[in-house]
Amino acid sequence: MRNRIGRYSGYLRPISYTIDIGIIIVFSYFIGLKFNDYLALSIYLTIAWLFISLRTGFYEVYRFTKVTKILSLTVLQSLIFTLTVFAFFGYKSALGSTPQHIFSYAGLTMLAIAITKLSIYHLLKRYRKNLGGNHRRTIIIGQTFRTHQLYKFFQDNPDYGYHCQKVFQVTEDTDLEDIFKYIIHNDIDELYASISKLSDKKINELIDFADNNLRVLKFIPDNKEVYSKQIQYDYYGVLPVISLRKIPIDESFNRVTKRIFDIGLSLIVLVFILSWLTPLLAILIKIESKGHVFFKQKRNGRDYKEFNCYKYRSMKPNPEADIHQVRKNDKRITKVGRFMRKTSIDELPQFYNVLLGDMSVVGPRPHMVSHTNMYAERVDKFMVRHFIKPGITGLAQVSGYRGEVETEHDIINRVKYDIYYLENWSLLLDVKVVFLTIYNSIKGDKKAY
Repeated sequence: MRNRIGRYSGYLRPISYTIDIGIIIVFSYFIGLKFNDYLALSIYLTIAWLFISLRTGFYEVYRFTKVTKILSLTVLQSLIFTLTVFAFFGYKSALGSTPQHIFSYAGLTMLAIAITKLSIYHLLKRYRKNLGGNHRRTIIIGQTFRTHQLYKFFQDNPDYGYHCQKVFQVTEDTDLEDIFKYIIHNDIDELYASISKLSDKKINELIDFADNNLRVLKFIPDNKEVYSKQIQYDYYGVLPVISLRKIPIDESFNRVTKRIFDIGLSLIVLVFILSWLTPLLAILIKIESKGHVFFKQKRNGRDYKEFNCYKYRSMKPNPEADIHQVRKNDKRITKVGRFMRKTSIDELPQFYNVLLGDMSVVGPRPHMVSHTNMYAERVDKFMVRHFIKPGITGLAQVSGYRGEVETEHDIINRVKYDIYYLENWSLLLDVKVVFLTIYNSIKGDKKAY
C-alpha cells in the first residue's frame, strides 16, 4: 500500500500566503506610523487578509486555472483589501493619513502581490514544461472523441504537468484487472475514464478500486449520468471533467476553520485538564503496574502515513498490545485502566497528536497498522477514510460503532459513517460529535471496555 500523492504541492499555498503577508507588512512600514500603530496595523491586516482570501478563494489556483480567473480574483481581492485598509484608518482617525496615501499603499501592495502571484504561476508552468517537475502520472480509460481531446490536451500543454502514460481501449469484454495492475505497477496518480465506454458494473468496479487504493478518479462526461451528489466540474481548457468525490475539508476555508477548532479545543484540554490529571494518573498507573505512563502505538493517518498515537497506559505491558484488540473482560487491563477506558480518559493524550497535526479532534478513528492492512483487503472502501486526518472521536463512535470489532457488520458500518462524515463535514457536525462523546462518556457505553 502506497502513500497517496497529493494533487498539488502542499508547500505552494503556505509559501504564497507567507510572501503576500510579508509584502503587506513591509509596505505598511512606509506609511510612517509610530511603532505601536504599525504593529496594530500589521496584525489587523494579516488577520483580515487571511479571512478575505479564504472567503474569496484567492489561493484556489490550480494547474488548470486560467490567467483570466487569477486576474478576476486579484481584482476582487484588491477591492475588499482597499476597503479593509480604509476601515482601519477610519477607526484610527487620529493617525491623520489622507485618502491618497491609503490608495497608494493599497494599490502598490496589491500590484506587488499580483506580480508575485502571476510570476509563481508562470514559473511553475515553466518548471513543469522544461524540467518535468510537479507532475501527475495519468491514464485514460476508454477511446472516444472526448478522451482523444483530453489526451491531445495533455500532450499539447506540458506546462499543466499531466503525464499521460497510456490510453486504454475498453469493450464489454475488457477485464479491468489488467488496467488495475498497470496502475499499481506504474504508480499512476489520476485516472480519467469515459463514462460512455463503461457499463454501470465497470464504473462501480473502477470507483471501488480508486477508493480502496487512494487514487484520484475523474470522469469524462457524455450521454450518461454519474449518480453522485458529490460530483464537481473542472475545466481543462474547454473540456469539462467530473471529479468523483468532493471533500469539504479540502477547501481552504474549511480546513483552516477545522484546524482552529482543533487547536483551540486541544489547548483547553491540555492546559485545564491534562496539566493536573496527568500527574495524578501517573501515580495510580505506576502503583498498580510497572511500565511507562504513556502507551505509544503506530497508527495510519491521512494519506495512509504512519504516526505515533499516544494514550495513557491501561494494560499491563504485554507482547500482544500491537496485535490483538482489547476484548471484553480482557485480563491485560489494569484496575485503573478499566476505569480510564470506561470513561475514555485513556484517549486524552491524543490531544497532543492533534496539536502536532497528526490527528483531528473529530474524524475516523485510526486502527492499529496490522488491522488497517487487514481491513483494507477485506472491507470495501475502507481506504477512503484516509483522505482526511483521523480523530480522537468520530461520527461512527457516537453512533454505536466504537471499541472492539466483533463482527464484519461493525467495521462495515463504521466505514459507512466515516465516509458520510468525510463527504458531509461541517463545523456544527464536529461540535455535535464532541458533545455526544462527552455525553456518552458520562452516561457510559456498553462497548467501552
